[in-house]
Amino acid sequence: MEKYKVGVIGYGLSGRYFFSPFIATHPGFNLAAVVTSQHEQVKRDYPGVDVCKNIADLLHLNRLDVVVVASPNNTHFEYAKQSLLTGRHVIVEKPFTITSEEAAELIRISEEKQKLLIPFQNRRWDGDFLTVKKIISEGLIGEVVEYESHFDRYRPQRERVEWKNTPGEGTGTLYDLGPHLIDQALVLFGKPDYIYADIRRVRKPENIDDSFEVQLLYPERKIILKAGIMCREPGPRFIVHGRKGSFVKHGLDPQEENLKQGMKPGDEQLGADSKTNYGLLHTEVNGKVERKQVETLPGNYAGYFENVYRALAGNDQLAVKPEEAFQTIRVIEKAYQSSREKRVVPM
Repeated sequence: MEKYKVGVIGYGLSGRYFFSPFIATHPGFNLAAVVTSQHEQVKRDYPGVDVCKNIADLLHLNRLDVVVVASPNNTHFEYAKQSLLTGRHVIVEKPFTITSEEAAELIRISEEKQKLLIPFQNRRWDGDFLTVKKIISEGLIGEVVEYESHFDRYRPQRERVEWKNTPGEGTGTLYDLGPHLIDQALVLFGKPDYIYADIRRVRKPENIDDSFEVQLLYPERKIILKAGIMCREPGPRFIVHGRKGSFVKHGLDPQEENLKQGMKPGDEQLGADSKTNYGLLHTEVNGKVERKQVETLPGNYAGYFENVYRALAGNDQLAVKPEEAFQTIRVIEKAYQSSREKRVVPM
């Protein structure tokens, strides 16, 4: 098995928990270097890994094959561009870029350099989303007419990561959580015809967007994507209504919390949902109405990295394509336009 040497830019939540453990444990990857100020923490977690002070030091390491951009949002474009120009494959944390123009530029450079440009949309491998996807694909609730997806949080004061509290390009909840919800919806239903959005600043006097509702409008269905920071009592994660029935799912995929608590890739309990959070399916099967719990499929973030490895080796197509990330950024841009102009806008 060919090994690809990987450098990670950033060691916050994403770099520390969503990237490094999976890269370090996958037999086809070698976690070679990390850019961070948290030198001691990296050395405790991965004693043999080089710690770099900045991206320039990282990119001077000739042995690197892949660079992961897991730094603050407003650096994604520039760091990904520099990495591509030095001949590395690049994985980019969400949001892929701040603007669709930046996304198009990265795609152009990756094609020119013949290097893979890989958006990070790990929540396609959330157990709850995999379960919703299966129920829809198997026709258990019939044609979907309304789909609602939420990230409900209670953070009335500030975001936990300080740079997310600072007004600027790429900050705010729509850029933070929107890419997850939008990407999942586009995977299921494709590009919408129209966008309507209401983006708000609920925390005062904080000057960042912290709550949103984005509606994706299709001829036969409506998609509602919501995130808020004043939800002390969270509602369902998913509400899906079809012509035959409905599926309602509470609880967030546990992989993030599992990883923060020290669970490692390969642990059988990683991504296992609590029975109390199993979804409720209320539908009709063979003329008989059924109302029952549905066991959540296990979450599997490792599946993302396996796909990336196989794509690098030329044995598979990317599951998450840069053109799809481009469309997600376009939806975000249209959402801001809709909220600003207080009208429905065409996609």
